[in-house]
Amino acid sequence: MNKKLLLEIYDFVAFVIFAAGIIFFIKFFILTPFTVVWHSMEPNIHNGDFLIVDEITPKIKKELSRWQIIIFAPPGKDIDYIKRIIGLPWDIVKIMSGSVYICHRYSTGESCNKLSEPYLPESVKTKAKCWINTFYVESGTYFVLGDNREHSTDSRCCFGQACYSGASYLVPKENIIWIPRLRISWLKVYFYK
Repeated sequence: MNKKLLLEIYDFVAFVIFAAGIIFFIKFFILTPFTVVWHSMEPNIHNGDFLIVDEITPKIKKELSRWQIIIFAPPGKDIDYIKRIIGLPWDIVKIMSGSVYICHRYSTGESCNKLSEPYLPESVKTKAKCWINTFYVESGTYFVLGDNREHSTDSRCCFGQACYSGASYLVPKENIIWIPRLRISWLKVYFYK
């Protein structure tokens, strides 16, 4: 009886250690909890929302997609920001008449199209900041904006630094830390691609 009890205790302890190891691996290497602090992504993501974020995709995926939400540390900053990718590598992003335009250079000139932003209410206007309204997105970088355009520190103004002092308004791919996969807000759950 004692031998059988010891064997059961051993099996239980081995199972707990195995399960804890899997949870530890998932939490620290694959999916991580993240709490949103600030209002820069409203009306879509709110202050205090809880996100489950993916650490693997930013490291292995060659290119991220337009409108994808990312969490990153801007160049020269040591705090994490959450924003939406607007400009992809080699895009020219222009802010004109309260809207965002994506432009491309061709041998015959430049072609610009107004960016469709179905995640924003029609009343939202995007204004230029820091006296800059044209942004050239370089290879391996992204131009990002917060959904709360009036109250977002983003690529329009070098993340709060003066652009003319050498600060970059672009987010290098290597600075992207996480991609949200699930959001919990007011007891509702939302999934992201």
